[in-house]
Amino acid sequence: MGNRYSAKGQVRLRRIFRSFIEFVQNSKKWIYKVIKMSGILNYYNQFDEWGRLEREPIEFQVNWHYIKKYIPEMGSLLDNGAGPGKYSLELAKDGYKVTLTDLTPRLVEIAKNKAIEMGLQKNFDGFYVADARDLSMLEDDQFSASLMLGPMYHLQEENDRIKAIEELKRVTQKNGLVFVAFMPRVRHILTSLLYPDHWKPNDNMETIIDFSHTGCFNHTDKGRFTGAYYFNIEDINPFMESLGFETMELIGSNVGAILNKDNWAYWRDKGEDEVNKIINLIKEQASNPHLLGISSHLLYIGRKK
Repeated sequence: MGNRYSAKGQVRLRRIFRSFIEFVQNSKKWIYKVIKMSGILNYYNQFDEWGRLEREPIEFQVNWHYIKKYIPEMGSLLDNGAGPGKYSLELAKDGYKVTLTDLTPRLVEIAKNKAIEMGLQKNFDGFYVADARDLSMLEDDQFSASLMLGPMYHLQEENDRIKAIEELKRVTQKNGLVFVAFMPRVRHILTSLLYPDHWKPNDNMETIIDFSHTGCFNHTDKGRFTGAYYFNIEDINPFMESLGFETMELIGSNVGAILNKDNWAYWRDKGEDEVNKIINLIKEQASNPHLLGISSHLLYIGRKK
């Protein structure tokens, strides 16, 4: 029986088949991303991020110390991935004009309501529900400084991480400053070893070793922190510099994360003066490169070239 299709027809069929396979594969990737993003949104819809910063005040105090050290005296600022607006509101109190974005509509609404309650809405140029990878509602070179203290935690694909930084660069003025938060991989490895039941699937060495290579973490327990990406510390500065930034500093937002509740209880019993001395010491040591790995979060400070 002869071949039903000519040589050209067979080539055409192979092309159509390959295109179909690529379409299916891309569709699977898209669906997987949507499911992951849905898990992240669900987490932040139920998680009290404002309360976390209240319960863990040192992270905010250290970040604020270094933001104020570098930020221009006045100007138009972006808080991208702002959550409920803790940093935005403090900046607005200091007289800055702030634009706030976040992926989670609920958190944007909380930030907007808090600004109204505090009489600070006149210092905000806008509240936007936006993905850090697409800030198309914002103009090029719009801000004298830009904060991004969250989105890099949840971009597991390198292309997505690059897109987010490129967008941040696009909307920031030349010589403008950026403040970008990262999570260190080595810290999460240590945390997984200390509390394996709390960080499933990192409750066995096979998955912990796999995580040490990929930096990707997807919690198996519903409603927990998930869809996360942790950087190797030594990769952060080169990553940002490759995308057009000059590194100013890389600091540990909370090297005090190594202290547990009992440790803090001991020092609080000593009095407020002792606690303040600890906080000041943590601020001073935040830029110590030998301590970055014990901090739960890192803050990159750079200047757009």
